[in-house]
Amino acid sequence: MNELTIGDQVIAHYKTGKYVGGITNIRTNGYMVVKILAVLKHPMQGDLHHPKQTEVDFFHERKALAYREQTNIPVNMVKPFKGEIPDYTESLRQSLETLKQELLKEESKWSDMSLSAISNIEREYFPI
Repeated sequence: MNELTIGDQVIAHYKTGKYVGGITNIRTNGYMVVKILAVLKHPMQGDLHHPKQTEVDFFHERKALAYREQTNIPVNMVKPFKGEIPDYTESLRQSLETLKQELLKEESKWSDMSLSAISNIEREYFPI
């Protein structure tokens, strides 16, 4: 596999989300700085340390990383991306819809709480 360099288009996994972006910096501590350009998978809702649990100290509303936001991502979570980069807003809308459809199939307190959180987030993403 070729080494990734600044300017390369990549798929980056960050927490429970998956993004397309561009490398803007390579750090010596095992991290790359990636500028977010599209959302492939919207982050799950709730506590990252207790997935799909509702009896937690705080049930987090987890938003996707913003367009052109730059974030540190461990090198092992960054892979080359080939192809056309999707439009950020449309990719955000599609990834959110995919997550909602998955949650609707699962009948649980966690999925209900996640759908409620997503409803709040969606109003922020796409105000009328």
